[in-house]
Amino acid sequence: MSKRKAFALRINEDILNATHRWADDDLRSLNAQIEYILRDALVKSGRVKLTQKVVTEVEEISSQRKD
Repeated sequence: MSKRKAFALRINEDILNATHRWADDDLRSLNAQIEYILRDALVKSGRVKLTQKVVTEVEEISSQRKD
C-alpha cells in the first residue's frame, strides 16, 4: 500500500486554474489530477515504470539515471 504525504505546492495561479478545469473534465479531484500528470511524466521519461495500470503505485527502474 502506498503512503501519502502532505506537501505544500507553490504554483502559478493560471496553471492551477487550468489544471483544476482539466481535473473537472476528467472527473478527478485536483490532487488526483496533479498525481496523474506527475505519474504520467515519470513513466514517459523512463524514471519509473507503472506496475499496474489500475493502481497508482510506481516502481523505480534503477539507480542509474539517463542524463
